[in-house]
Amino acid sequence: MHKQIIFFISLLLAFTVVAACQQDKSKRPSPPAQAQCSFADGKTITVDYSSPRMKGRKIYGGLVPYDKVDRTGANEATTFVPTADVTVGGKSVPAGNYTIFTIPNADKWTLIINKKTGEWGIPYKYEGDELARVDMKVSQTPSPVENFTIAFDQKGNSCTLNIRWENTQASVDINEKK
Repeated sequence: MHKQIIFFISLLLAFTVVAACQQDKSKRPSPPAQAQCSFADGKTITVDYSSPRMKGRKIYGGLVPYDKVDRTGANEATTFVPTADVTVGGKSVPAGNYTIFTIPNADKWTLIINKKTGEWGIPYKYEGDELARVDMKVSQTPSPVENFTIAFDQKGNSCTLNIRWENTQASVDINEKK
């Protein structure tokens, strides 16, 4: 009986440790990251995502297949939260909470802005909740990018959203609507 109690306590402790690690997102293999762009009037665009590592793997056209919807990061779906009405690649996006996905290809990417939030990244089954699909420009990075990164370049009331990983950068312009 004593051995059974010790076994049960050990098992309970192990589950507690695993659960605690899952709750602390910073300890995940793909830790959380954030990108933000601030407009002159103080309104912002915030992107929260998980940042996987390349670890010597072939990413685009390998781990991340071409022509298929990608979660654009790791773990939960990447969030896209503009506090102002914006245009993304020329398409209107009202202020609100969204998720973003991408469809990578060697020469062109598509950014998907989706109204459904709170889901896990893949499989993608939210076509009916799409707000917009926009084309992204693709270029080569000057050197390999180990950590999946989303960042903004800002100029006045315009931001360029950049997604970088492996040897690829995909970009789209975002403008605040006035």
